[in-house]
Amino acid sequence: MEFDLENPLTSHHGDHSDTSTSLFLVESDHMPSLSYSKSVRTPAGFAFSFRQEAVSSILQVSCCFDPFLSYLAVNYLDRFLSHQGIPQRKPWVVRLLGVSCVSLAVKMMNRTKEFSLNDIQGNTNRGGIMFDTETIHRMETLILGALKWRMRSVTPFSFLSFFIHYFQLKDPPLKQALRARATETILRAQNEGKMVGFKPSLIAASALLSACHELFPLQFSCYRDAILSCSYVNKEMMLESYKEMQELAMEEYESVMDRVSSSDTPVNLLHRHFFPSSSSSEEEEEEEMKQSMNGTIDIISTAVAAAASSTTSSSISSSCSDGGTIRQVEAAVDDIMMTKAINNRNKSKRRKITAAAATNYCNNNHDNDATPEISQRLSDTNIAPYHHH
Repeated sequence: MEFDLENPLTSHHGDHSDTSTSLFLVESDHMPSLSYSKSVRTPAGFAFSFRQEAVSSILQVSCCFDPFLSYLAVNYLDRFLSHQGIPQRKPWVVRLLGVSCVSLAVKMMNRTKEFSLNDIQGNTNRGGIMFDTETIHRMETLILGALKWRMRSVTPFSFLSFFIHYFQLKDPPLKQALRARATETILRAQNEGKMVGFKPSLIAASALLSACHELFPLQFSCYRDAILSCSYVNKEMMLESYKEMQELAMEEYESVMDRVSSSDTPVNLLHRHFFPSSSSSEEEEEEEMKQSMNGTIDIISTAVAAAASSTTSSSISSSCSDGGTIRQVEAAVDDIMMTKAINNRNKSKRRKITAAAATNYCNNNHDNDATPEISQRLSDTNIAPYHHH
């Protein structure tokens, strides 16, 4: 049976409230330890650098796959490292961890007919390290044991439907726009160590509030109070989680503005004039960046059209004003379209935070010390990678 991140507890077929209660009760069992969470939240620490490299490896391995598959693989990674400990500097161990976590996620989501181990490793063959099937299977066994075979992870996606009810959006396009933006936020936030220590339910609620702040700013305070009134939510931790989420959103905005401010300068214009061929690859990178915005734009535009043509004014909770809903959604569309127009002039190559951190880690570390946990256990089972030429 295919694993669904939004409905991980397949054994529960009762009413929605019973399922939600079960999710809140077991979510802590699918989280990394508190000590691990603290260690990866320190940017200058070794744990932070190692996790960034490992996440980057997983994203490289699964770059052609479903983003939810990548999310599940990183969830396995965090929980495994939390139980096993952070290994020493062994690049092949990081690569093996990435391949094995993605392989397990592929199996859990029943995608084995679409992707083989050769497909998975083919995305990371730049380094020349390849692993045979037995090596990967043995690593998978170590991961399964560390996770106590709890592979049906409870993630923030499992709580989106629960918290969306607090917004009481009756127009499906508006609800779809809110969910889509929150999903993008959750996927982006996982790559940052700042969010590792928060419960999945808090991350889901924070992502929805962040999306609400963008799409429905006039109703934000009303929706925030509604979520804080939930008996399952710790108010203090909820506000802290939302604060971290907003800081990540601000960092992303500042990064975009930095790229915009550095484009179309006299030097760049001369460079493109005398070396036009060098801009082709940058234009391809830019096109990928623009495409990432198109889905949200289309969804919000549909929401505007539906809200405008709706014959009822009860789209939003009666305790919130509905008068500004359409105008706020339209304003959000205008902001995104303006950002897209600015990006059309930006020819600088986009740099991924995780990739930059991974490169910095690899360049600054050349220690050949043995891995205390993983290397020893792998050697006990005669596991060794072979290099593909």
